[in-house]
Amino acid sequence: MENVGTDALKYVWKGAIPLQIHLHDSEVTTLPPPPPVLMLASRIGYLPLLAPQMKPLFNSTLPPGDDTVWFEYKGLALKWYIPTGVLFDLLCAEPERPWNLTVHFRGYPSNTLTPCEGEDAVKWNFINSLKEAAYIINGNCKHIMNMSQSDQLELWRSVLNGNLESFLKVTSKLKLGAIDDDYTTKLYPSLKACSDAGNTDNPGLAKTGRIPVRLYARIFTEVFDDLEDAPEVDSWEKISYINRPIGLDKDEGKCFTLSDAMKTLLPEYFGEGIINNEKTIEMEVKEVDSEDASDTKLTEEVSTPVGEHTKSKQSSVGAEIKLIRIQGIEPKSEIPFSWVVNNLMNPDHYLHICVYLIHVQPSSL
Repeated sequence: MENVGTDALKYVWKGAIPLQIHLHDSEVTTLPPPPPVLMLASRIGYLPLLAPQMKPLFNSTLPPGDDTVWFEYKGLALKWYIPTGVLFDLLCAEPERPWNLTVHFRGYPSNTLTPCEGEDAVKWNFINSLKEAAYIINGNCKHIMNMSQSDQLELWRSVLNGNLESFLKVTSKLKLGAIDDDYTTKLYPSLKACSDAGNTDNPGLAKTGRIPVRLYARIFTEVFDDLEDAPEVDSWEKISYINRPIGLDKDEGKCFTLSDAMKTLLPEYFGEGIINNEKTIEMEVKEVDSEDASDTKLTEEVSTPVGEHTKSKQSSVGAEIKLIRIQGIEPKSEIPFSWVVNNLMNPDHYLHICVYLIHVQPSSL
């Protein structure tokens, strides 16, 4: 029987964010100025992929010059290689609908953003992320490297079109299947039957020990009660980014929860000490696949581990997680982490987690 994905995964793939996109005033050459464009953006997609739909509506008012599309939110240039849904979850403490963005076709901020040469750049960024995820899961990325051109095209088109069935058909060949989730199936036996029905003949089903995770942390040094009072982000330096695999705890009778995962990802804030001399997954992929090392360059450039911001202090106990968002959902901390991974991961097979963390340094007398 064909693998059709869980109900939760289907909702993830159908998820969309309403956008209201304004052309920046400096690029308006006609009166009256063009009205904003309203559209739905796929959560699992990327902002530059909206350009073909949007450009014709602004074309008549643009000044002369070459097009290089980029977006900003409240003055912050948005990183094009982060999925749209992750950007929204990270930057909008209180969800804003529609999400008001400003688009530019001129004046690309090369000092802030890495270049984006259209759809091809987005596609290869996605493939590189998938290759990293494969290495984390299987210890190698040979299945990704050996993909046929037709499978590569079908895989990318499935992401562009939000076609989960087509996506699962291709990825079943890549051995990047689900992880063991015994705890959830014990609590909810009906889910086990549903999972078996969908995966009986799926050759991609795998039991893995390491989970690809990308965490984006907004760390606040002042306490606030309501999310609407959270300070706005005016620089990417205020956001910590970490690309650290998680090994699932297989202790008999113990459920490895989302809370456990957060402690693993943020040891600097939960009394586990700072992880020193740890290789990033990009470095590992680069060593294994040196002939393709250039593919990992982009991810290396955007990696900013939380530890870099905390090297000068000792591990601290008592940090408060104000918010965790994954795919627009704010899951409870006690939820089994295996369920989160199997149901809320992005098509690049990374679990993208946004977290708001309050950490108030004790005052010294």
